[in-house]
Amino acid sequence: MKEENKFENLKPVTVNSLDEILGKPFKVLDDGFIRVIDYMGSDKSIVQAARVSYGEGTKKVTQDRGLIRYLMRHHHSTPFEMCEIKLHIRVPMDTWRQWIRHRTANVNEYSTRYSIAINNAQKTNPDEWRLQSGMNKQGSEGFLDAGLGNQLTEEESNLHNEIWNIYNKRIEKGIAREQARKDLPLSTYTEAYWKMDLHNLLHFLRLRMDSHAQLEIRKYATIIGEEIVKRWVPLTWEAFEDYRMNSQNFSALEMELLKLIGNNKLSEAVDKAEEYGWLRINKEGKRIKSLERIEFEEKLKKLDFKIPW
Repeated sequence: MKEENKFENLKPVTVNSLDEILGKPFKVLDDGFIRVIDYMGSDKSIVQAARVSYGEGTKKVTQDRGLIRYLMRHHHSTPFEMCEIKLHIRVPMDTWRQWIRHRTANVNEYSTRYSIAINNAQKTNPDEWRLQSGMNKQGSEGFLDAGLGNQLTEEESNLHNEIWNIYNKRIEKGIAREQARKDLPLSTYTEAYWKMDLHNLLHFLRLRMDSHAQLEIRKYATIIGEEIVKRWVPLTWEAFEDYRMNSQNFSALEMELLKLIGNNKLSEAVDKAEEYGWLRINKEGKRIKSLERIEFEEKLKKLDFKIPW
């Protein structure tokens, strides 16, 4: 009898705050969106899986919170895989190229072989043209003056109009959709259903919500995190913010430098940084930029520590 009773409390998992936004689109960029199609699991599902138990699991929310924080803190990922979510997204192709690199999802994308391409492309306002970063080859830094950006935005608009006119002419002449699409710009919007478990979703968000991520995908990731995941699994989101987004990791060298700086042994810290090659000087007498050193300096600033060099 006891063996039968332990199954009696199983109920379908629902999260009221997430149900309230089910199917409702969150606008992103000029014509993009994200909406929740379906989900499975909740914070309780994570606790249940961690304890290999049934039904409600622990009775106190504080106990559930403590366990989830322990799992997040010690990188016990399997219980978070018990939760899944399916999103419907509309995103520019160039942003989608980065997004789809997260290969732990199940994806079904809008096909321009079968259907006419979505007749919209992401547009750039005059004050949104970003400049190439001098340090990070794949990143941007600062913005072009809006006055100069007017010309680029006008050129962009003319280019989009020309390309779409050519595409539509090809379709009207009966050219196969799979070939007619080949010159469409990367700014063209695509749509997809994207399903991922919570563990891998949090990894996606940790990378794509980071300040170093490209701005466009960061906007999508921020909405997924703060508007969707936070509603869905609030205890997990709190732990994720504490132990992933707002925490710092230090290498062995950085820990050694921190000890020296903390003990006010600044000259020794400088010697150690020089020994590691962080403070090399080029032929012009200027310090060679070290990305690792700059990242460490950013960590020191967050801790209000003095940079010794």
